[in-house]
Amino acid sequence: MASEAEAPLISRRDDGLEDESHTDAEDEAVEWPAGRPGLFIWLLTLSAGISGLLFGYDTGVISATLVSIGTSLSGRALTSLDKSVITSCTALLALAASPVSSVLADRVGRKPVILLSDVLFVGGALAQALSATVGGMVAGRAVVGAAVGAASFVTPLYIAELAPPAHRGRLVTMNVLSITAGQVVAYVAGWAFAEHADPAAGWRWMVGLGALPAALQCALLLRMPETPRWLVRAGRSADARLVIERTLAPDSAPAPRRRRVVDAVVKDIEREIREEQGRAPPGAAPAWLRGWRELLGVPKNRRALTIACLLQGLQQLCGFNSLMYFSATIFTMLGFSIPTLTSLTVAATNFAFTVLALLLIDRIGRRRILLYSVPFMVAGLLLAAFGFSYVKLPSTGTDSSAPGGASSPQGAAVIILVSIMIYVAAYALGLGNVPWMQSELFPLNVRSLGSGAATATNWLANFIIGLTFLPLEQMEWLTPTVTFALYGAVCAAGWFAIWRIYPETAGLTLEEATCLLENGWGVK
Repeated sequence: MASEAEAPLISRRDDGLEDESHTDAEDEAVEWPAGRPGLFIWLLTLSAGISGLLFGYDTGVISATLVSIGTSLSGRALTSLDKSVITSCTALLALAASPVSSVLADRVGRKPVILLSDVLFVGGALAQALSATVGGMVAGRAVVGAAVGAASFVTPLYIAELAPPAHRGRLVTMNVLSITAGQVVAYVAGWAFAEHADPAAGWRWMVGLGALPAALQCALLLRMPETPRWLVRAGRSADARLVIERTLAPDSAPAPRRRRVVDAVVKDIEREIREEQGRAPPGAAPAWLRGWRELLGVPKNRRALTIACLLQGLQQLCGFNSLMYFSATIFTMLGFSIPTLTSLTVAATNFAFTVLALLLIDRIGRRRILLYSVPFMVAGLLLAAFGFSYVKLPSTGTDSSAPGGASSPQGAAVIILVSIMIYVAAYALGLGNVPWMQSELFPLNVRSLGSGAATATNWLANFIIGLTFLPLEQMEWLTPTVTFALYGAVCAAGWFAIWRIYPETAGLTLEEATCLLENGWGVK
């Protein structure tokens, strides 16, 4: 099915807006005007992308916070369990919020869900900054988790439903770029507060600053529109036409052609909504229940959900966010004198290669960039496992994250740092952004629900990794060498699954991408 702003080739209909100058070719089809996205689209993407900045800042700031809290919470040093719970509770609430936000996004709109997440971001940031106990910190992190869960689902959907088709991949990747920028900002703030502020208060400023971007986004989004698809579904086709008109660059095409494109897009949405409503007989089950039945019962939808959940789960089970959450803890353990600054090099690598992905994602394609990058992730993880084999950790039960808690030759520490940077660079090129293209896989009638379910898979895997990484890595369950080798094995298995079932969707309309999954996985 074609989307309102996502189909580069839209069947022409008798819209009553034709101009006498149109050609016979235009009688058969109306092409989306070529050219770069206009200023309005960039402003809209940047405004929505603040959610990604908040997501990334939250991911990065907890790394520096965990090594800066000291005895500020509950009057004692944090244990490995405290750190794991503080970190993983965010993912747990994000897991709960994702499917709920998918229902809200259909009922009240995409933009109100983003605004709701901003309110939660502000409340969670302030709760963390003012917390005096471990329980209070967990509660603040949980509120932030609910915000992250809603924003991580709805922001890529919001951008995808408004983006011109030729630039959809690039604009959705802009949200991922915002995430990596947020991580860089968090590590810079962590280093600055750790080195130049009172340790007892510095970490509170770190977590509290997360309220500022959320407040800024609230102010900006109040002036941004709702997506055309939701507007048409709400019976506001006239408003949808105005929004689509604004997404076309002013100099992209003559006015008559622009009007034909706008009207054809709106008619496409209206037709699909009528088809969706026509499938529901009188007295049928509630809409949300019908949605789940269609998502799980229709083979092509089930295949789309399988692929989306595979990619989102692999994005977390490969271990990347554990490095973001606990990188300062790892580098402290390895003996680096300024672990927060060392962590910044990892975040900067992530940002730089996400910029590269931004330039390549629509040229190389989603499937190819994953098949090219995941082997380098495997290589980086195995090299890190090799480096950790030379690190001597203290006996189980001691705090190996304390300075001097582990004995590591300088060469081994450098090998681990380089290997992590290789791994992060490869991740940023592929797995860091491709899973968020998930809306391309689903038809309109189950897009919100399917994307929400896939995002919930992401957060379920994030919760598992966040809760288990430190016990695994600190020899309470496994050694660091086995832990990183295990992540490498997960990536290798994921590469094989991608090769088998993930088709190439770059350059295709949503309708064409859905047709790929009609009678199989569409890989060949």
